[in-house]
Parts: sequence; C-alpha cells; structure tokens
Amino acid sequence: MAAINRYYSSTKFQSRSLFENLGVKCVFISHQKNDTKDAKKLAEYFQNAGIEIYFDEYDGDLRIQYQQNNPQEVTKAILKGINNSSHMLVVVSPNTLISSWVPFEIGYGYDKTELRVLCLKGIPVGKLPEFIRTAPIIRDIWDLNSYIERLCGKKKEILLETKMLSDYNNYYNPLSDVMDRLLTDKY
Repeated sequence: MAAINRYYSSTKFQSRSLFENLGVKCVFISHQKNDTKDAKKLAEYFQNAGIEIYFDEYDGDLRIQYQQNNPQEVTKAILKGINNSSHMLVVVSPNTLISSWVPFEIGYGYDKTELRVLCLKGIPVGKLPEFIRTAPIIRDIWDLNSYIERLCGKKKEILLETKMLSDYNNYYNPLSDVMDRLLTDKY
C-alpha cells in the first residue's frame, strides 16, 4: 500500500509530539535541486513501503514561489514541510556542498525531526561535510531497508515478501543506480 505525500494531506501538524502521540511517520526529503531525479526515486521507495513523505517536487506552492524568486515564501513552504514531518532524510551527493537550502533545512529540522543522512552512490564518508556527520548515516540499500524496517515496525522479510521493499542484491532494485547495494567497509 503506497503512502501519500504529506503536502496533499488535509491533516497538518504543528509539533513533533503530535506525530509521536499518534504514531504518524512522515519523512521530509532534503536534497539539492540537481539531485531531484534521485531524490524522487527515494521518495517513491518510501511511499511504496507505506511511509508518508514530504517531497518538495510535489509541493505546487513551493514550486511557484521558487520560480517567482520569492525566498520568504519558499522558506515558509519549507518550514511547513518540516513541521509536518517526523523524520528528515538528507540526500547527499557532491551537489550538496553547493546547496544553500540543505544546510538551512538541517538546521531547522535538527531538533524537530529524527535526522538521517543518506549517501548517494559512491560518496565516501570522509568526504561528508562536518554539519552532515552529526546524524546517523545510511550508506547503502541494505542500510536503507533496515531503516525502513524500523520506521514501519514490520520485519524486513515481510516487507520484501509483500514487495513493499526490494532486496539490496536484486538487480532490478529501483535504487540500484542511485545507491550502493551493500558496502562491506562502511566506515
């Protein structure tokens, strides 16, 4: 059962405690604009696993304000997305180093969400900026599936059997061109 993008939900939350009390999980996907294609695959992977997401590409208000070069309204839209999320996934690539919005999103969401960093294919840990190394790091598809298992509260085997997840070593895994499958030397 695919989950929704929280932007489309009529239910809006103002604090993380409401998420925790209701057991709602929503992942804000933070990424640099040049990584949108890869971040979209990740968003779809989470939704397929039944986890709600906030992904800016689906936020029509944000897109309009960005196109109109209105940073105040862009900021408001980002804050609304983070405030309606229980978790934040920061997608890291070489593009992240040039982002002006990703550090802002991390700073705002640091105490408001449960933060994780996801490295795209081939990103060595030693190359991560210090502000990103403050959070747990998802290095490969194996790690991502384990993280989703914890978020869902369902065993990975059940998620794989019901096709809510794809095995890390499956050649047809939708993330095989985005993330490493399994790193044996993670750190």
